[in-house]
Amino acid sequence: MILNDKELKASQQRIAYFQNLLLQLRVKATPEEFSLISTGYRTEILKMQDEVLEYLTRHADEPIQAGVPSTEVSA
Repeated sequence: MILNDKELKASQQRIAYFQNLLLQLRVKATPEEFSLISTGYRTEILKMQDEVLEYLTRHADEPIQAGVPSTEVSA
């Protein structure tokens, strides 16, 4: 969970880093290696992108609920 703009920037930089790794691997790795390696990076990128969007679509005055994504529906 991203709690502030500093963490947002770090997440965005990490996403860019992983994307650049994939860009290099798709050329340097064999197809078999790439298939195995890329899945983990893709999963991590998607997770981080979800966290970034969650942070960016929450109003700055809205309180942060620890451990409960706003997309969950409570009973």
